[in-house]
Amino acid sequence: MAEEKKEPVEETAETAAEEKAAKKSKSDKKHEKEIEALKKQLEDSEKALAEQKEQYLRVAAEYENFRRRSKAEREGVYSDACTDIVNEFLPVLDNIERAAAFASDEKVAEGIAMMAKAFSESLAKLGVEEIECKTFDPNVHNAVMHVDDDAYGEGEIVEVFQKGYKRGERVIRYAMVKTAN
Repeated sequence: MAEEKKEPVEETAETAAEEKAAKKSKSDKKHEKEIEALKKQLEDSEKALAEQKEQYLRVAAEYENFRRRSKAEREGVYSDACTDIVNEFLPVLDNIERAAAFASDEKVAEGIAMMAKAFSESLAKLGVEEIECKTFDPNVHNAVMHVDDDAYGEGEIVEVFQKGYKRGERVIRYAMVKTAN
């Protein structure tokens, strides 16, 4: 009888071990499924994060471009306004300079020359400068006459009919000149 009792105990131990192994196997499978689900969730989160990061970078780049365009536009508006105002006053300066050249009374000529100098200084404070007229440059000069004369070099400016002015690189008024050769 003692032998009979051992067998059921062994069966019970084996059965318990098998049940334990089965439970462990089910538990491992359950954990593996949970791990797979968490990995999938992590991948989805990383993809969403990457998309958000890309979207953020695009918005930041768009904002930077907008800021640059706005700054350039503001500067352009100021420059245009300054150019328009100066362009309206240049004929006044031209007339003052002509009057100074033809004034017969010495005191009148001196007064007109002082006005022309003050006006030129005001333009200089605004960043407006006279265009140099030595050699012809189609970017800043307007040739209205041409003369063939061996006394002058190629493209040399012989006479200035109207001074030209620029502010920075922007031409306000082209210089009207007579060129040689």
